[in-house]
Amino acid sequence: MSEEHPPGLDLARLQEYLDRARPGLVRGPLSARLIEGGRSNLTYRVTDGTSAWVVRRPPLGHVLATAHDMAREYRVMTALGPTAVPVPRTVLLCEEQEVLGASFYVMDFVPGTPYRTAEELEAIGPERTRKVVLGLADTLVDLHAVDPAPAGLADFGRPAGFLERQLRRWGKQLDASRNRELAGIDELHVALGTSLPESREATVVHGDFRLDNVLVDEDDRLRAVLDWEMSTLGDPLTDLGLLVMYSQPMDLPDSPVNTTRGAAGHPDGRELVERYAARSGRDVSRINWYTAFAYFKLAVILEGIHYRYTLGQTVGRGFDRIGSVVPHFVHGGLTTLQEG
Repeated sequence: MSEEHPPGLDLARLQEYLDRARPGLVRGPLSARLIEGGRSNLTYRVTDGTSAWVVRRPPLGHVLATAHDMAREYRVMTALGPTAVPVPRTVLLCEEQEVLGASFYVMDFVPGTPYRTAEELEAIGPERTRKVVLGLADTLVDLHAVDPAPAGLADFGRPAGFLERQLRRWGKQLDASRNRELAGIDELHVALGTSLPESREATVVHGDFRLDNVLVDEDDRLRAVLDWEMSTLGDPLTDLGLLVMYSQPMDLPDSPVNTTRGAAGHPDGRELVERYAARSGRDVSRINWYTAFAYFKLAVILEGIHYRYTLGQTVGRGFDRIGSVVPHFVHGGLTTLQEG
């Protein structure tokens, strides 16, 4: 269903800007709909009746510093366009705040299925489910094989001290969203800091790599990796740890956090780690630390979303249940770190 004025997207101003910045791109009146599923940046499918694009902009209201950098997301997808990593073709970046009230970018609409739940994977059966998830691990290897310098991303991050900065950054994000007691989260933060691995090779990292953030075609091939807002240069095992975390069983009935782990045929975390290690040649012996860090990071992200919900600054459904699942991820991080 199209909306004349979806929240956060003034179609008249958008069309006026596109006509000025890219004459001839739009060939008719624009209509749009909010694409639900994400819990952070706002994403819209926009069409002129002939062609379709996707517009991405930051969320409304409370925005954590550095967490919603449109230029960064646009830059990395543009740079990865010629590589083996599947990304949508970027169209333009607008940093003129007066157009939509925030920076935004436009990219081509890529048809495909985002598998967000175990039920959605169950519909394609165990063999196809296995192929899709293993393809996710293979794409991660392809991403981490990209040489940043030839891709124009040599200055995309500061690899030295990456893990220490990540811990500080997410600690600050947590502090910016504190409005309740959250048992164990400070303990987890400290424990991660006292058992920090030594980072070696730095690569382009996605920062939120999971099945929920890719599009898959009818032949079960990965068509596009989306949601690059947390990408940088850093330790590639942070991406793998997140993928492993999302491949763990999660006993969260009616959870607003999407997981596909329960689907028949879904590889477990250990198999994904072994496949990644065999194809990349990397040492994955400290993967439990990276998985625990993924639990911590997601707990912080969810707490920030819960905070925005309490301020009435979220758009879409399911936000009322976010706060209740945060303790699960804190517990998962502590347990995984103890097992490491």
